[in-house]
Formats: sequence, C-alpha cells, structure tokens
Amino acid sequence: MNSQTYTQSIKTEAKRLGFLSCGISKAEFLEEEAPRLENWLNQNMHGEMQYMENHFDKRLDPTKLVEGSKSVISLLLNYFPSQNQKDPEAPKISKYAYGTDYHFVIKDKLKALLNYIQEEIGDVHGRAFVDSAPVLDKAWAARSGLGWIGKNSNLLTQQVGSFYFIAELIVDLELEYDTPVTDHCGTCTACIDACPTQAIVDPYVVDGSKCISYFTIELKEQIPSNYRGQFDNWMFGCDVCQDVCPWNRFSKPHNEPLFNPKPELLSMTKKDWEEITQEVFSKVFQKSAVKRTKFSGLNRNIQFLKEE
Repeated sequence: MNSQTYTQSIKTEAKRLGFLSCGISKAEFLEEEAPRLENWLNQNMHGEMQYMENHFDKRLDPTKLVEGSKSVISLLLNYFPSQNQKDPEAPKISKYAYGTDYHFVIKDKLKALLNYIQEEIGDVHGRAFVDSAPVLDKAWAARSGLGWIGKNSNLLTQQVGSFYFIAELIVDLELEYDTPVTDHCGTCTACIDACPTQAIVDPYVVDGSKCISYFTIELKEQIPSNYRGQFDNWMFGCDVCQDVCPWNRFSKPHNEPLFNPKPELLSMTKKDWEEITQEVFSKVFQKSAVKRTKFSGLNRNIQFLKEE
C-alpha cells in the first residue's frame, strides 16, 4: 500500500464513521497564521481567555505538539438540528449545544478512526484533538481544502455552510495532501452587519472579547452593563453570524442521534427559563456542553436578558 491508497482508505472510513468530510494537510509551521495570532493576542481580543496565550509555538507547529508528526487529518461533523426551540420569546441556546457534549461524541469517533488506521496500516502514532488543545482547527481545515475562513472567522463550505464541528488527528504518517479552496465571501457583509455587539471589527477579524459567546460562556464575572440590550436574547453562545450567512441556506440536518436535544429543552418557555432550578438544569443539560457555564452562569445570563 502507498500514501495514495492509505489516504483514500482513511477518507472512506471517516465517511463511514459519520464525518461530513475529511481533508489532509502536511504537518508544518503555520507561517501565515503566526503574525495574525500574535497581533490578535497583542490587541487583547481574547479577553479573559488566558489559555489562548499558552503554548504559542505548539499552536502554530503540530510537530511540536505531536512528536514525529507528518500529517494533520481534519474532519468535519455536522450538528445542524432539524428542530429549534419552540417559544420564540425564550432565551436562546446555540445550536451546537442542543445535544450531548460534542467533545465526547467526536473523541469516540476519532479514536475509532485512529484504531482503524493502526489496524489497516500498522505502526502509526498520533493524537486526537477536539478544540481542547492548542490546535488552530480552522486554519488546518482550510489548508486541507474543507472550506475557507469567512469574514465571521468561521470555516465556510459551499455545499454545507458552517454548522459543523472541526476536529483533527495528527499522525506520524505521510499521506496525500489536499489543497485549499478559494474564498467565496465576495462583497457580502451579512455577518458584519448583523452582529449584535459589533464583534466583527474588520472583515475576517473577530474581537473575541466582544462576542456574545464569550460573554455567555467564557466570562466568569458579571457581564458589563453597557452591553445590556445587545444580546438578541442569547443565553448560551450565539449563532447570528452563521444564521445570516448565505452559505448556510444549504445546511441539512445532522444524522447523529447523540446530537438530538432532550424534548424538554425545545419546549421550555421564556417563563420556564426564568424560573429554572438547579434540578431542572442538571436534568436538561446532563452530558451537555451547557454544563460548562454551570447553573450559576446560565442563571446570570438569563437574569441579564431579563433586565434588557
């Protein structure tokens, strides 16, 4: 077997495991991204997300993260739901957090793919990553031809939009490498115009410290009062820049049962959310990414919206 055959068999297995698509790029220093990341950090666009400052060199060079690595296998997994929250006045949750925490779901699939590679190809070493390590997921996915990074800084794909997770396997195996696709944002500024907090400060540059997702998930202190009235009713995350993106008219519902929400999550009314208890929170968000805010954090967000 050669690198071409290996590459084809890995992509076929990724599809079988339910991944939307799979692209591969050479594990090497991300030269273009280095000054961009440094500039973004220097301007404090990461806010209180101190972890973004850590492992700067590893973030830009996978060979420093995984010894002997030769290839970055990027994978996309669709999470676009078939149903949304029913009460139009209820505080909103980002679609990615409707079902089981994606870290668990994707980690299992990545392990299965790595096991397959080891069984089929032999002595291959590597590590699986799901946005919990210093890896620039979007940059690698763009390098491997899975889409382009749009003006809202999300990865966009012509046929499917952007409602998907990105994950990687970094392995010490040489494979056939894909080439990047062209940018198809054109003159469109839908995401920039629609952002409730003007977090997209320039095309392709998002000030993370102004993003609703940052305020409702990452920020541990009180939300600054000058943002009152600008949250568009989001209590966990925000999908505005994706919802308005023309490419997302091609989004199709996922077929991953674990991403299906608990029925009560979709049926909760505005009043239910405003009166949520720790018990209800624990039941509705068991194994959910929303647990990251804890009950106190979600409650803080809901109270902040009440005051709008």
